[in-house]
Amino acid sequence: MSDKKSVLILNQHAPYGTSNARDALDVALTCSIFEMPVSLAFLGDGLFQLLKNHNTQQTGHKNIESMLSALPMYDIDQIYVCAEDLEANALSESELALPVQIISQSDLSKLLDSHDTVLTF
Repeated sequence: MSDKKSVLILNQHAPYGTSNARDALDVALTCSIFEMPVSLAFLGDGLFQLLKNHNTQQTGHKNIESMLSALPMYDIDQIYVCAEDLEANALSESELALPVQIISQSDLSKLLDSHDTVLTF
């Protein structure tokens, strides 16, 4: 059994307008460098962080897609979204920039319980 603490990072904010999305990804990559098992869940407005082809020219924000694309290189492949969030936003899995595991809202508590540390952004 590993002595490394598992970390679940909940992303609940839109990708731009605050630093939450970038901060969450920075924490995920940092934890991975220290060989901590990292999972990410994109919930509510956080789901929009995963959309393909972000256009940030109008907002002046730095695009987070390059950070998202780095996740697999850091062995971060446990990425979750809720089916209810996809449906509520009329989105499909094919519109997302990364492969995800779709869970139900009722399974979210099991996901939370399966990790030693949960961080919310």
